[in-house]
Amino acid sequence: MILDRLTESAKYEALHPLFAQAFAWLRANDLNALAPGKYELSGDRLYALVSDDQGRTRAGAKLESHRKYIDIQYVVRGDELIGWLPAAECRQVELAYDASRDLLLYGDASETWLVMPAGTFTIFWPCDGHAPLATDGAVRKVVLKIAVEEKR
Repeated sequence: MILDRLTESAKYEALHPLFAQAFAWLRANDLNALAPGKYELSGDRLYALVSDDQGRTRAGAKLESHRKYIDIQYVVRGDELIGWLPAAECRQVELAYDASRDLLLYGDASETWLVMPAGTFTIFWPCDGHAPLATDGAVRKVVLKIAVEEKR
């Protein structure tokens, strides 16, 4: 898991062949003006989900993990709170892995809470259990989905 500001994203571009494209897209677009929805950047290898969401609070935010995709979650507006616990330490499976949604849900409690003001991003790998939208307020965010295995 990584937490940093978008202004520092160049440091992480070498971690995956599609990270440079993902961060360039975040920097190049007026993210406040984009309509909520899915934006394909490189087919199913890299796409962005723009959303306006109401927080679920800590009690309502569920830990999740993925197998096929890495998440870069960027906060455009609002303050987000995201819970974290290594997926290997998640013992209470509430939703078995759903390959069509690339999603596992857990009933475990988050161990760490990340405060994300606008302009910050997190990177979550499949080994990271994360509980997004644990905040009380409204959040505009972009979730970039990056295929774990880069297909050429």
